Amino acid sequence: QFGTPLQAAKRWLDEGASKLHIIDLDAAFGIGNNHSVIAEIAKNVSLPIQVGGGIRSYETAEKLFDTGIKQVILGALAFRDPPAIGKIRKKFGLDSVIVALDNKEGHIMVEGWQTETALTVDDALYKYTELGVRNFLITSIAQDGMLSGPDLQTLSSATLYPSAKIIAAGGIGTIGDLAALKEIGVEGAVIGKALYEGRFTLKEALEKIGA
Repeated sequence: QFGTPLQAAKRWLDEGASKLHIIDLDAAFGIGNNHSVIAEIAKNVSLPIQVGGGIRSYETAEKLFDTGIKQVILGALAFRDPPAIGKIRKKFGLDSVIVALDNKEGHIMVEGWQTETALTVDDALYKYTELGVRNFLITSIAQDGMLSGPDLQTLSSATLYPSAKIIAAGGIGTIGDLAALKEIGVEGAVIGKALYEGRFTLKEALEKIGA
């Protein structure tokens, strides 16, 4: 029904999306990558694109920026090599990096959610806002794909960091969930399964919530 990734991207553009969020699952799990598909989308769809999944070196980030994307979402690399964040931001702009805080039972998980770190979401927000990072993607792993509502408690705490722009992911199943996120001060939301399953349309969401 949604066709190729490029056809899906064009559909979201037509429905009023202001950004595209692409996660390269093959790269996240270390079994190849979809860089050629991402390049094709970047070339044919005039929206800012953020890409995550398997960006474990500065060189990989650079390759992706060369395809025309606007932001990289960093998980393991941000935790293993914080100076890489500064290097990427210096070359590709202050808003070019989003640090992914994928969390389960309070702890950050990296490498395709296979490795638990010792950091909590709060620890990580403190650490990376101190380094100048502004953009964070907070994914509740337990809620991801469940359409059961976002983790409002963790997200509410995160919005208390004045310099942090929080993007929420995981559990978003209704337009009411989006309204709740807007109310607590979340900057944006990643909606996947709810749209692909037709729980609501992007157009409806934008009409009710605003961009």
